[in-house]
Amino acid sequence: MVYETLAGLLQKTLEAGLIEPADQDYARNQAMHLLGLESFPEEPVQPAEDTIPNLLEELVDYAVEKGIISDMLDDKEMLSANIMNCFVARPSVINAVFNEKYAESPVAATDYFYRLSQNSNYIQMNRIRKNISYQTNTPYGEMDITINLSKPEKDPMQIKREREMKQNLSYPKCLLCKENEGYTGRIGYPARANHRIVKIPLRGENWYLQYSPYVYYNEHSILLSEQHRDMKIDRSGFERLLAFTERFPHYFVGSNADLPIVGGSILSHDHYQAGRYEFAMTRAEDAFRFNLAAYPEITASVVKWPLSVIRLKAAAIEPLVDAADAILQKWRTYSDEQADVLAFTGDVPHNTITPIARKRGELFEIDLVLRNNRTSEAHPSGIFHPHEDVHHIKKENIGLIEVMGLAVLPPRLKEELAEIQAFLLGKPHTIASPHLEWAEQLKAQYGTLQTSEDADAILQEELGKKFVRVLEDAGVLKDKEAFDRFIDAVNN
Repeated sequence: MVYETLAGLLQKTLEAGLIEPADQDYARNQAMHLLGLESFPEEPVQPAEDTIPNLLEELVDYAVEKGIISDMLDDKEMLSANIMNCFVARPSVINAVFNEKYAESPVAATDYFYRLSQNSNYIQMNRIRKNISYQTNTPYGEMDITINLSKPEKDPMQIKREREMKQNLSYPKCLLCKENEGYTGRIGYPARANHRIVKIPLRGENWYLQYSPYVYYNEHSILLSEQHRDMKIDRSGFERLLAFTERFPHYFVGSNADLPIVGGSILSHDHYQAGRYEFAMTRAEDAFRFNLAAYPEITASVVKWPLSVIRLKAAAIEPLVDAADAILQKWRTYSDEQADVLAFTGDVPHNTITPIARKRGELFEIDLVLRNNRTSEAHPSGIFHPHEDVHHIKKENIGLIEVMGLAVLPPRLKEELAEIQAFLLGKPHTIASPHLEWAEQLKAQYGTLQTSEDADAILQEELGKKFVRVLEDAGVLKDKEAFDRFIDAVNN
């Protein structure tokens, strides 16, 4: 059976264009070594018919069954990545093809690299399909909701094993360093043998494009700095974001904020996230327009959105960079006690920006989402962070993806929402205590429901409302008057 599976993988990688016919013997022999096979049948083997991820999973199961590796997550991940690495070209070849495709068009280049990243199983499509994803209408447009079920959970033995290992290694320095390309992995550190990146020069620096292994939206990509350096929102960042949209006008690109609470999960490596997807925030209308006195060529507006978003549009990049930097510099030091916004506590800064850039038609755009990470006794997690009454849905940081209107919700919600559904249907249930008040409110509003379809529809809609509340909590300037005061400060 293992021979049929390996033959099937060879056939599928050939069809996908990962290897050429002349590569087959080489790739087969490399994979055989990893599987402890010393020979291959001389008579023709009927290739197993399945997808690359499924065939790969069968080979890993074989290795576990034969005792080649243990039945631990990290060992299985490393073998899986190493097998696929036998079928993936070296980085220099992939970069050369990417650049050839780019000469045809930016779309041709990213199409090639995205397909390769899926076919190489670096993008974990089988796992991503486990996510629960849907769209729901809100006063701010159609929001995306995802319950994230794609990342495999570690069993207790795996966690124990990680604790017992000496974790004093510092190579690669972090998960986003370019040195991850081709790294076999180790206990407690993910396998990256089948990982490839392409070099994207931006404003005199080398940056690298890769796709996220757990894509949350179409062509979800990461643009990472060659240097391992802290996240920083500044003028140079605005220049790079807009330069990227000039090179890849079919992609948006944005950055997480550079302060804790309002930033992403990785602040230690400068990086951006990009992709080919239109978020609800992109579609959002203007709440009102205003003039930037020093930049008459720029169209400026405040967006109708739960967070505080200033949108700038212009035909040229340079004035956009100038205006965005002016707004950033003003916001860094801006305080408004009426709005509960304080720029500093002692020497500790609180104000920053989550920027998102795109090209729409002939115009460049940059959205500047105003953020503040101050905490208080009433809101120890953050004044402009999801408040305690919505923590039963989302208490993690509101990063770039959520800012744009895509909720990434924890896996626990799948089972917890099923219990709420049972409650709404009048069936036996065990509702987690944080959800009790919400469940009782829903029961009072909708009564006992007759079908699971009705319960699903209501829970999806109500979860969307909760996500809007989460985002509204993160908005710093809650009304037009507060925005007007800040705009006056920018113009004076």
